[in-house]
Amino acid sequence: MQAVGDAAEKMIEEIRRQFREISGLREGTAEPDNDTCIQIATNAALVKMIPPGVIAVFLPPLVGFTLGPEALGGLLGGGLIGCVLLALTMANAGGAWDNAKKYVEKGALGEGHEKGSETHSATVVGDTVGDPFKDTSGPSMNILINVMAIVSLVIAPVIA
Repeated sequence: MQAVGDAAEKMIEEIRRQFREISGLREGTAEPDNDTCIQIATNAALVKMIPPGVIAVFLPPLVGFTLGPEALGGLLGGGLIGCVLLALTMANAGGAWDNAKKYVEKGALGEGHEKGSETHSATVVGDTVGDPFKDTSGPSMNILINVMAIVSLVIAPVIA
């Protein structure tokens, strides 16, 4: 979640810079510098994935070789249970927040709760948290489980 927030902050700074420095951008007569924005998103995705990637790759061998195959099994079991529950929770909560905003924008709550109301503002805040939940944090848990399992399978014959 922090990685998404940091990347979004850098992206906002870049977009503001472009609006300040590229004349005609507001009027639609000039083209934005899309490559810089793509580079910010790509760099943030790669750099922020290094710590989780290191944990997923190096923790199973560390546990397996120092504590044995039973401890490695416990690590995988705990990681699987924790990650699956967290991924499902994040995906469902993020989807619920996103749908709540759409529900309010549709006008389903009636007068006084339409777009621009305090209710809508609250759902926009919820959606701001919900989008990274369902689109990045939840799916990344699946990758973490897979990488830990694959590394464990590769080292299993040596440990056993």
